[in-house]
This record gives sequence, structure tokens and C-alpha cells, in this order.
Amino acid sequence: MQNDAKDKCLRRLSRIEGQVRGIARMVAEDRYCIDIITQIAAAQAALRKVEGELLQNHVSHCVEHAIASGDAKDQRQKVAELMEVLNRRSG
Repeated sequence: MQNDAKDKCLRRLSRIEGQVRGIARMVAEDRYCIDIITQIAAAQAALRKVEGELLQNHVSHCVEHAIASGDAKDQRQKVAELMEVLNRRSG
């Protein structure tokens, strides 16, 4: 993973960690359900952004490297991995 992408993901994950602790606090304090659900949705959206960053990094480095290498087995493996992840995302 490229250092800039890694740093970006780690910063986002740190914020998400804080969000999740805040959600746990809200539950412990018996806060209004809709407010908790709203915060959960925000944390999920933040995780999707990290996921998108990681997918972008994978395509632009790992998949691109497999294509440039000319190794058909590696190319098929990288594409299969990517398709599996994308299928899990949508279903």
C-alpha cells in the first residue's frame, strides 16, 4: 500500500474508532434510538470511504502490477479477488 493511502486510511480509521466509542457511550447513556442509528450510519459511511480507498489502491497498484507483469495466472487471481470483494459489497 502506498504511504499516502496508508496514512489517509489510518487517519480515517482513527476517527471511526472515536465514532464507535461515541456510539457505545450513547447506548450506555440510553440516548434516543434515532440519534444512535444516525451515528451508526455515519460510521458505516466512513468505513465505506476507507474501503473505497483500499480498493482504489489495490486496483492502481496490485492489479496494475499483475497486468504489467504479463503473468496470466497472477492477472486472473487479482481479478478474481477483486470480483469476490465487489460481489460481497453488493450482496
